Amino acid sequence: MNKQLQQLDTSSSVKSFSNAQANLRKGYADGALGVLASGTVWMVAALVAFLVSSQAAIWTLFFGGMLIHPFGLLLAKLMGIPGSHSKQNPLGKLIMEGTIFMLMCIPLALLLSLQNHAWFFQGMLLIIGGRYLTFSTLYGIKTYWVLGAVLGAAAFALFFFNGSPAISALSGSMTEIGFGIFLFLSYKKNPSQ
Repeated sequence: MNKQLQQLDTSSSVKSFSNAQANLRKGYADGALGVLASGTVWMVAALVAFLVSSQAAIWTLFFGGMLIHPFGLLLAKLMGIPGSHSKQNPLGKLIMEGTIFMLMCIPLALLLSLQNHAWFFQGMLLIIGGRYLTFSTLYGIKTYWVLGAVLGAAAFALFFFNGSPAISALSGSMTEIGFGIFLFLSYKKNPSQ
C-alpha cells in the first residue's frame, strides 16, 4: 500500500511539473518570441558594428538587451499570445533566477571588451547559450539544448578564428532568428500542447 502511495505521489509530481511546462509553452509560444526578439537586437548590434563602430555595437547590445523581454511581450500581445504564465507556476521562480544569473555574468563580457571588442560578443554568446540550456527544462523542449550548444560552439569558433565584432554579432543574430522561427513554427503546429 505504501509503495502505491509513493508511486501516486511521484506520478502527480511529474504531472504537475509537465503542467507547469505546458503553462509556460502556452504563455510564451514555446519561448519563440523572446528568441526572435533577442535575435533582432543582435541584428541591430551587428548592423551598428558594420556601419558605425564595434564600441557602439557593444552598447547597442547591452542596452538593447534590456528591451528583449518587453519586445517579446509586445510581439506576443500583437499575435494574441498571453505573454505570461500562471502566478502559481513553480517554474516562474526559475525564470527569474536564470535571468538574474545571466545579468550577473554580463559584466564579465564587458570586461572582456576592454581587451578585444569581439570578445564581448563571443562572451555574450556563451552566456546566452548557457541560459538557453535551462529553457529546455522550463519549456520541456530539447531544441533549447541544441540552440545553447550552437551558440556556445559559435563563440569558441569565432574566438579561435579571430572573428570580428560584426561577424560575431551577426552569428548570434542569425542563430537566434533561425531557431526562433523554427520554435514559432513548431508552436503554431500545436499551440495547445
